[in-house]
Amino acid sequence: MRIFTAVLATETNTFSPICVDRRAFEASLYAPPGEHPETPTLCSAPITVGRRLAAEKGFELIEGTATWADPAGLVNRLTYESLRDEILDQLRAALPVDAVVLGLHGAMVADGYEDTEGDFLARVREIVGPEILVCAELDPHSHLTVKRRMAADFFVYFKEFPHTDFVDRAEDLWRIALDTLAGRIKPVMSVFDCRMIDVYPTSRDPMRSFVDKIMRMEAEDPDILSISVIHGFMAGDVPEMGTKLLVVTDGKPEKGATLARELGLELFAKRGTFIMPQIDEKQAVSLALAATAGPVVIADVWDNPGGGTAGDATVLLAELLAQGAKDTAVGTIWDPMAVQICMAAGEGAEIQLRFGAKSAPGTGNPIDGIVKIVKLVRNAEMRFGESYAPFGDAAHIHLDGIDIILNSTRAQSFDPSLFSVMGIDPAGKKVLVIKSTNHFYASFALIAAEILYCSAGTPYPNNPARTPYRRAPRDIWPMVENPHNLEQGAA
Repeated sequence: MRIFTAVLATETNTFSPICVDRRAFEASLYAPPGEHPETPTLCSAPITVGRRLAAEKGFELIEGTATWADPAGLVNRLTYESLRDEILDQLRAALPVDAVVLGLHGAMVADGYEDTEGDFLARVREIVGPEILVCAELDPHSHLTVKRRMAADFFVYFKEFPHTDFVDRAEDLWRIALDTLAGRIKPVMSVFDCRMIDVYPTSRDPMRSFVDKIMRMEAEDPDILSISVIHGFMAGDVPEMGTKLLVVTDGKPEKGATLARELGLELFAKRGTFIMPQIDEKQAVSLALAATAGPVVIADVWDNPGGGTAGDATVLLAELLAQGAKDTAVGTIWDPMAVQICMAAGEGAEIQLRFGAKSAPGTGNPIDGIVKIVKLVRNAEMRFGESYAPFGDAAHIHLDGIDIILNSTRAQSFDPSLFSVMGIDPAGKKVLVIKSTNHFYASFALIAAEILYCSAGTPYPNNPARTPYRRAPRDIWPMVENPHNLEQGAA
């Protein structure tokens, strides 16, 4: 048995000013056939899990290129086409194959391609024909389009947000794929459009209970192979943006459609209750400085490079300086030029520096001051679960009692090792400011005395009711209060 696997992934915030070319993929992950590291990245667990299963079960795994770019804006057309065609040529060379198992994200948008995953999957299907199994693992912050459903046999999405389960879901993907190839099951997808867009952290109720419920249903009902909530990606201005409920059954499309509709309407009934309560920067800093135990973690939730922003907003830092914060660390502010200046000056130097707030309106103003360069690290990395996330050449600077990490590769704050690799003890600080919506939670919750979710500035289009969409549907919640025609069934 011969199975082809490859990865082509990024998340596109169509409102982001940071465009993506091939260099962005090479900076994050570009692994030619057979060169993927032993540990998976967010969208590449199908390769590492596939390697183990191939060794255990004796099938041949043919690896194509694995590549991932950190979230940003529009992908350069030639970059997408060249990476796509590279993998498609590898697939043609691998024929005949019994299956194609892919790692995708689901929210990539390239110049000229609103539905890149649909384009890619349709071309895969054209190459292998109608009888060969095609499946993929995807991120729930994505768009489930008709075109990609028509091209694939089934999809499995991460269930957790933060995405701590991408290896577990790759195991699910391979289990269903191998059982299908053995003739034991016949997966079929049923989808319900929830007609809404929201944020669904699984670190708190009601989403925690909902995910626990669908996992119990998978375990207890042999007809149910997988249930996924496709959260949608509100910063992706595309026609099929929005939350979907996907049920994969063993040859029971009617049962799957009924269940998808029931679960989808249950989600819709809780709309607006999922996201974490947020406060502004003045309140967040005041509460953190008044706390009697630390560290207090302030999450700058909307300047999140994991959602495609630049990660260079200074709104929270300016408020910390205004309120005289001490014993505080900020990680990170993206400013490659400032990092270069610090690298040239060297550790221990005190220099006049302007940094931050260069990317877009709504990110605050650049910070000016005399800073001390404490530590410089080339090609810095932090942990992300069992893997590592690069944040590039980085500088730890000190300004008026605040330790600040400047980085050259955009990355959200996944783990406290972000601070420790730069010579900062995160557990010993009174206040930690990080840039992440919720991926930080699993690791930072282990050291935080308190976590505050802060909405500071407008680097990210975080209110769909007011976002100036041009292509996204306008007949979904919260653009309208109740868009459901209850006669409309699941597809």
